[in-house]
Formats: sequence, C-alpha cells, structure tokens
Amino acid sequence: MLPPNYSIRQVVPEDYEAIIEICKMVYPEETPYTVEELEDHRQVYPQGQFVAVETTRNEVAGVHFTLRLKMVDFHIDDSWDILTSGGSFLDHNAEGPTLYGADIMVHPTHQHHGLGHALTDQARFLVEAEGLWRMVGASRLPGYGQHRSEISADAYVEEVVNGTRFDPVLSIHLKDGWTAVRPIQGYLQHDPDSAGWAVVIQWVNPECPPPPQFELGKLSSTV
Repeated sequence: MLPPNYSIRQVVPEDYEAIIEICKMVYPEETPYTVEELEDHRQVYPQGQFVAVETTRNEVAGVHFTLRLKMVDFHIDDSWDILTSGGSFLDHNAEGPTLYGADIMVHPTHQHHGLGHALTDQARFLVEAEGLWRMVGASRLPGYGQHRSEISADAYVEEVVNGTRFDPVLSIHLKDGWTAVRPIQGYLQHDPDSAGWAVVIQWVNPECPPPPQFELGKLSSTV
C-alpha cells in the first residue's frame, strides 16, 4: 500500500529530533515528546515503535508509537497521560493482551500518501505476530467542537458511525477497520477542535480469542 519511495521500519535514536519536529507541527497545542521519552519508548518496547521514511531523502515522514497494556488495570475514561504513564510508556506490560496505539503522526508535507493507513497496518501485523487479542486507541473528534452546543457527543458519534455525518478523524478510522466503543471526555486536555472529546476505538484480532475476563458484548461499558 505504500508508494514506492516510502518504507516502514522501527525507530532508532537518529530519528528522535525529526520525530519531535513532526510532533510540534501536528500537535502545536501539546508539549512535544522529549528525547528521553522517545528513548524510554524504544527501551521498553522497541518492536512497537515505527517510522515511515521517505527513502530518496532518508526523511522521517510519519511515526506510530504503541505499547502493550492490561486494560483491566485502567478505566475506559482514563486520559492519554494515564494510559501512557505521562508519555513515557513505562507502564508497558509485556503480558498485556492489548496493543495500545498511543500516537500516530504524519508530517504535513507527507500526508495523503496512505502513510497513516500503512503505519496502522504495521501495528496490526504486530498484534498478529505476538498473538495479541486486539489493538485499542482513541480517535479525536476535531469536527465536534463547533457543534457541541447543538448535539451531544454520543449523538455526534452515532451519526458518524451511521455515515450520516463526517468527522475528519473518526470517519477515516472507521473506514480503516476500527470499531467505535464509546466517547470519552478529557482524553487530550488541550484540543479545542474536539472540545476535549475522543472515542475509544478498537480492532479485534480474528485469530486470537479474548482473555477469559472479557466479553465482547460488554465492551460498551468496560475495557
């Protein structure tokens, strides 16, 4: 699915400065990762940290950071800061059956080349290779902020899922094979476009049964 001049590999320390610059451009309201945090990611779970590279210039074009978690140790409304231990990923659990997609970013000049989709596929390959049950993430709702006075977040998400409303992020995730679980507030604290709202999303590995403590029918209330 990648254009011929792109490839995907694991993160190496030489990528850190480029990753930080991408973070500043994609999330200008957020504090970017530090070199120390990026090194923590690589130390605790190197196979879960990916970069897309434009090969003719050897330029980092996109990134996807993941870690393994036991979601029973968390609450569905927990923020990104809690799920990632403040962005350090030091809560990575090698026994966790869930791959958590902590972050995916594509440099603005490399967008619209399918890199986000390809990076997501790379994480799904990891889920399959390690025999994990599922991948979980959160989808921002950048289309919701301007409509929050006229519609609830639950109703907004229902319309996006039904295809009667388009959201710039959630609609793409749904098209990419994710399933919406439920909206949550306060996932990202400084995200005015979404008014702080996001949606828990998941992709279930069809080749791996869920852990005994989970029932898919109850995932609307608990993860």
